[in-house]
Amino acid sequence: MKKTFAVLCAVVLPVSHAPAESDNFDRAPLGQTPAGWKPAVTGSGESRWTVERDATAPSPPAVLKQSGVGTYPVCLKDGTNLRDGFVEVKFRSVSGRGDLTAGVIGRTRDANNYDICRANALGDNVVLYKTMNGRRTELDIVGRAGGYGLKAKVEQGRWHTLRVEFAGNRFKVIFEGKALYEVDDGTFPAGGMVGLWTKSDSVMLFDDFKWGTR
Repeated sequence: MKKTFAVLCAVVLPVSHAPAESDNFDRAPLGQTPAGWKPAVTGSGESRWTVERDATAPSPPAVLKQSGVGTYPVCLKDGTNLRDGFVEVKFRSVSGRGDLTAGVIGRTRDANNYDICRANALGDNVVLYKTMNGRRTELDIVGRAGGYGLKAKVEQGRWHTLRVEFAGNRFKVIFEGKALYEVDDGTFPAGGMVGLWTKSDSVMLFDDFKWGTR
């Protein structure tokens, strides 16, 4: 009887999923790129990612700051290989004359091939692109041909939360906890690295970076 009960319990127990992982950059040395992160740049220029103290950090005391000037500075999380799941970060725009943009990237093959969702404080919009061989192309929203992402208030100097969920060819964009839209794209069907992204001279702060299966 005890053996039968044990077998039944084994059958009905739910299958566990790998928990989400996170990095709030609080244990890394100040002024340096945190261990396990690899700065790179799509295009030309400099990618400069350093851990800094910031009194406004959502999870104090430290944040990851991007202060280089390049086409698209990126920072990749070593050892990650995510296909279906999510990538999320909190960000705050500091300065930038040419741009004020922050984003998360997923299914990354290398610094020239990845999916990217970014929020722009100058244009007040959130757009999901694919980057192939260094060339960025916006993706059509499901149910709407053309257009350029979706309008959303991205306030400079304020912390915002950006999240993208991946499931097969369907991606969902979530900003400030609100689902904005979905896109379909099968350019990168395999898993890849996750990471962070900025554009041009955008000086950006990042905190509470999370990724994993849903």
